Amino acid sequence: MRWPALICLCCGAGAAGAAERTPFQIRCEDTISKTISVLSTTSNGFTINNQLPYRALTLKTGSIDGRTETLGLTVTRAQYAATMGGPILQDKVSGYECVAPRVEIKLNYSPVLIYVGNEFVPGTCAYNTILQHEQRHLKAYMDNLARVEKVVRDAMNRRFEGKPLYAPSGTAQSALQHEINSVWMRFISDEFDKGKAEQAKIDTPQEYARLADSCNGEIRDIVNRRRRR
Repeated sequence: MRWPALICLCCGAGAAGAAERTPFQIRCEDTISKTISVLSTTSNGFTINNQLPYRALTLKTGSIDGRTETLGLTVTRAQYAATMGGPILQDKVSGYECVAPRVEIKLNYSPVLIYVGNEFVPGTCAYNTILQHEQRHLKAYMDNLARVEKVVRDAMNRRFEGKPLYAPSGTAQSALQHEINSVWMRFISDEFDKGKAEQAKIDTPQEYARLADSCNGEIRDIVNRRRRR
């Protein structure tokens, strides 16, 4: 991951790796609060919708080739937002300022909507089997949320290291904002996307075959009857 050049750990406040800190560095590092990076996650629960036929669910997934039918579907999307700020000290001699970034990033998924085709009556074996399959998708989303939280928190802690950042006077906050928006938001998005691989592992041909054979073939029979209509 590459960081914008405007924010660095020692710009204008002494050469990198210098044996002694400058008075400005001492003032920044010893008198203003340390960096705080907070990540919080929330789960908004889920709702079950049993109103649409499986053909409508199939269209929602784009599976219209006749080879794959969607009997249940779990729908959500990743959500993330950042707020930032922090105290700033300026050094007129060097023309630089330091900021102790306080960054709070909130991660979650939008409320999850689980569809089960309306051909399957709530309480029946077929309905419960499809719902259980979709709840595996729900669990994969929540597991991915916990993973993303840890990965992002660890990466931010490595980046900021509890130290103030330095930049030319008047630019520290805008540079921090730019880094969060251009680097961290993309990083978070990419991490959420990695969860797609776990979702795909749930929808295998073997799993589809298991579903079709479950409940003494009830699911297969219902689908076949609908196909003949």
